[in-house]
Amino acid sequence: MAELSVAQRAVLAQMLERVPDSVLKTLSGAVAQMPGERAAALSIMLADETIDRRRRAIAFAPLLPMFRRRPDGVESVSFPPGVLPRLWKAASSKEPELLIVLDDYRPIEDNPKMRTVADRICVAAAGAVRDQPDLIWPPNGDEAVRQKGLQELAHCFDLAAMARRGLLILPDLILRPTGDQLAELRLLIRDSAEITPDGGPRMLEIFFGHLADASLILRLVVHSSNAAAKEGFLSESEMACFVNRLIQQVEARVARIATHQPGAKADPGPGVRADIAWCAETLGELDLTLQLDPDGAWGKQAREARERINATLSKTLRTLDKALDRLMPTREAKTTGRMTRRVADVDAPAASLEEVQAVIVLLTLLGAIRTAAQVFGCETLRQQLVQSVTERVTTWVDQVIEAVNAGDAPDQRKSLGQIETLAKCLLLIEATDAARTIRRRAAAAGARPALDASHSPQAA
Repeated sequence: MAELSVAQRAVLAQMLERVPDSVLKTLSGAVAQMPGERAAALSIMLADETIDRRRRAIAFAPLLPMFRRRPDGVESVSFPPGVLPRLWKAASSKEPELLIVLDDYRPIEDNPKMRTVADRICVAAAGAVRDQPDLIWPPNGDEAVRQKGLQELAHCFDLAAMARRGLLILPDLILRPTGDQLAELRLLIRDSAEITPDGGPRMLEIFFGHLADASLILRLVVHSSNAAAKEGFLSESEMACFVNRLIQQVEARVARIATHQPGAKADPGPGVRADIAWCAETLGELDLTLQLDPDGAWGKQAREARERINATLSKTLRTLDKALDRLMPTREAKTTGRMTRRVADVDAPAASLEEVQAVIVLLTLLGAIRTAAQVFGCETLRQQLVQSVTERVTTWVDQVIEAVNAGDAPDQRKSLGQIETLAKCLLLIEATDAARTIRRRAAAAGARPALDASHSPQAA
């Protein structure tokens, strides 16, 4: 079979640039098993592309997260993914003989030569952005956005070498930084401001890309200055943009939570649980990190967000009692004279799948806010509902088990199935002890008829 032609290699090279890393690895394994000269040539191209990407990941490590949008939706500086391979090709072609240094498998922090080469490539990348803007980032219609992006990209690569050094202490900065580490961060922010306009916020922007939890950027903002924890100072500083972005995302998620309508779905709404957890963590971090002024703009926005979430959750969860009626049917039973009480109706048909699922959705939501209720101010309601549901289920199950043991349940299998469903419901709100108890009692009640039958006269 003939080798790949020049045209075929060019087309394949362009295609491989767009292939995600995970797909590239799978493709390499598949092609390696194929026979023929063309497959062998393609396999070599895939191996070269893999090596090239590893080198790129090492050299461009400080800025790689900025070539994709944050998955949490928080606004951040980002660049088109297609810019990355073009920029790497332009920067790495300046001194190709140095690239082999990046193949050392030791950590870059332990290899000064590798770090020097990586930093030189980043400097070359900044120059390529300025010298070949149309090649790196081709015009795409919105010229103002492109020009702003090119300027930001060049400035970020100007700071790449310093950011590489700062990222080494990033885990400590968001946990328990030492005095020396705080001093290093502040020096880094000051030096960044001397290298590029708005260098301080830009350095934090680079760090922001490496934080999976967006709210942790608040700790870096506070550490960047002794006075940054105070809202009055911070709201007037260049670092205010990070707080504003978090507040905006909280408001967006609060709006999504408010539109949630409980129904027979496996998950309570499109990501509503994730939205609740995210808002709780972010608002909690705001309280923990910043000294918010209750009458300040941020203080008011945070308070209003809590109130709206509280109102939405309270309204939704108050429908739980009515939904539980479907799973635990009752009837009036006479006690003494004209007095009556509600007891479990073992003759009623079992709840439909949709009715069961509706209860599961509400209980899942109730369980999901366990750690967030305190932040939103609805912890009292949550505790009351958990206690009410647990007591109600336990009482109803006791009555059904009594009916089963007395032989008054026309369909024992149905009744025990209802108990098992309710036990699973209790697990959703972490009422583990109550769920374990009713399961144990149901198992004993289910075994008793068989045991009695084995000792009956007919069996004898």
